[in-house]
Amino acid sequence: MYIVGSYTTAVLLCIVTMLCWGSWANTQKLAGKSWRFELFYWDYAIGILLFSILIAFTMGSIGSGGRPFIKDIAQVRFSNVLSAFLGGVIFNASNILLTAATSIAGMAVAFPVGVGLALVIGVFINYFSAPKGDPLFLFAGVAFVIVAIICNGIAAGKNAKSNDNSNSRKGLILAIIAGVLMSLFYRFVAAAMDLNNFEMPAKGMATPYTAFFIFSLGVFLSNFIFNTLVMKHPFVGEPVSYKQYFGGTFRIHLVGLLGGCIWGLGTVLSYICAGKAGAAISYALGQGAPMIAALWGVFIWKEFKGSSKSTKWLIALMFILFIIGLSLVVAAGA
Repeated sequence: MYIVGSYTTAVLLCIVTMLCWGSWANTQKLAGKSWRFELFYWDYAIGILLFSILIAFTMGSIGSGGRPFIKDIAQVRFSNVLSAFLGGVIFNASNILLTAATSIAGMAVAFPVGVGLALVIGVFINYFSAPKGDPLFLFAGVAFVIVAIICNGIAAGKNAKSNDNSNSRKGLILAIIAGVLMSLFYRFVAAAMDLNNFEMPAKGMATPYTAFFIFSLGVFLSNFIFNTLVMKHPFVGEPVSYKQYFGGTFRIHLVGLLGGCIWGLGTVLSYICAGKAGAAISYALGQGAPMIAALWGVFIWKEFKGSSKSTKWLIALMFILFIIGLSLVVAAGA
């Protein structure tokens, strides 16, 4: 399987993770013009599963290091299968809420609040489970991200108030709940892998590619419960049916599949980088996604168009604080 050889490469791939995690929601925005997020989310979940299979039989099966996918999945202990699968279930619950928040309040609000909160809590969980990196730099970076989240939350509140939009407040609440849940999933997946030795992983442990496949199964199968509930009891609007899903065009289904593949690429890169960078740093760098999503939301989707000057200053400050925070996280691993 492909294994990351240096910390520098790990950081570069984590930046790709950040770009992927911060950009996949553009596909939901594109589909959202004529397609409810509950219907989009089915294609998104299928896209993640299909990508996990593709990456397992390509990057996960080449090279002399580690174990090839088929050989690896056959020897993984049940407890590790359960751990990675549970990570997928927890992620799916959180991501459905985040996708709902994005459809209601926009990318520039949902991602900085939801994913930013997940970064803060998740770094603490992942670091104390598998300490790696300078804690002073790491937690100083997290502190800057916390202030950035606060700035975004204030800006979102001002924007909702000026537009008299109660749905924006609902989106903000959903993003907060999503962030708390999302902070938990990565640790369960990391626990299934031998982070100390990808070259010769311990018996019963999973390689990153196998862990990602099992995780993806957790996302897909739990979707039959979580997304069905949201379809029948939506946060906003009328209920939607499976008949409406199967009535969608090929193009609109393809947009959702693409969203799942983009997110899946970012996730598997994050897992394979965890061996060199450590779970906490790999997770934290990827969770710089809110800054990318906010850039899309502000400059492409014009989600803060017509906002007050003070609101725009808060958004600008958020970007600066996020950049400082992520730079400190990189320094923590170096």
